[in-house]
Amino acid sequence: MRSRFGHRLRWARTGSGAVGLGLVVVIVLLVLIGPLFAPHNPADTVGLTGASPDAAFPLGTDRLGRDVLSRLLWGGRSVIGLALAATLACYAVGLLVGVTAGYSRRLEGLLMRSTDVVRAFPPLLFFLIIVTGLGTSIWVLILGVTVVQAPGIARLSHTATKEVSFRAYVEAAVARGERSLTVIRREILPNILSPLIADAGLRFTFSVLLVASVNFLGLGLQPPRSDWGLMVSENRDVLTLNPWAVFAPAAFIALLTIGVNLVGDSVTRSLGRSQ
Repeated sequence: MRSRFGHRLRWARTGSGAVGLGLVVVIVLLVLIGPLFAPHNPADTVGLTGASPDAAFPLGTDRLGRDVLSRLLWGGRSVIGLALAATLACYAVGLLVGVTAGYSRRLEGLLMRSTDVVRAFPPLLFFLIIVTGLGTSIWVLILGVTVVQAPGIARLSHTATKEVSFRAYVEAAVARGERSLTVIRREILPNILSPLIADAGLRFTFSVLLVASVNFLGLGLQPPRSDWGLMVSENRDVLTLNPWAVFAPAAFIALLTIGVNLVGDSVTRSLGRSQ
């Protein structure tokens, strides 16, 4: 048991894997417990507009005189929470479509042509159309990321399913008379997880950037909500007065994406060596 567990975590002992994991853990802990240490209510005006950092406000204040540190400590929950929920949703939809298309020859053409149509649109433009048409809410943001990302996951899982479905153990299960759902659950899904796990880091990173971009453009979460992407957009007017109001949230978005990418790359290399 111990050796198997250690084998699965081999990626975490590599240099890039350890650095990436460290970044992700630090940022997640900051998001989870940071609000407990926020010195002020993130929505309260507590100082002058665009004040520089000092003893009272370590990162200064924003364009409305709110404490940047407090808003930074609160602002990661929406970015990570929305990106995680959207990534899980797009995997659920993408897996359903891709595995069904890969296993069922009758539905393959219809499902995959439909996903190709969605993939033909530029992701951000398609996302903006959805948000503009349906309004700004958490559920619309999750729906937008899901619609944009699910076709790529469907294509990946479709290819992996088709490759696995011709193998002897799948054909043996079909010959025994097992139901399609049983064959998919027991024989196909466990054997297509490796490429999906390797892909998950990139999907989550793209979800983070997509959510942050929509919030930055003002088409996602609305003020006075604390959000890293929204903070960058709101405080452009005071960039020369207090650069930390923009650079701090932008830096945390960058560090999160770098950490997730490093973990994803390390996992991919580890899975490649173990196969």
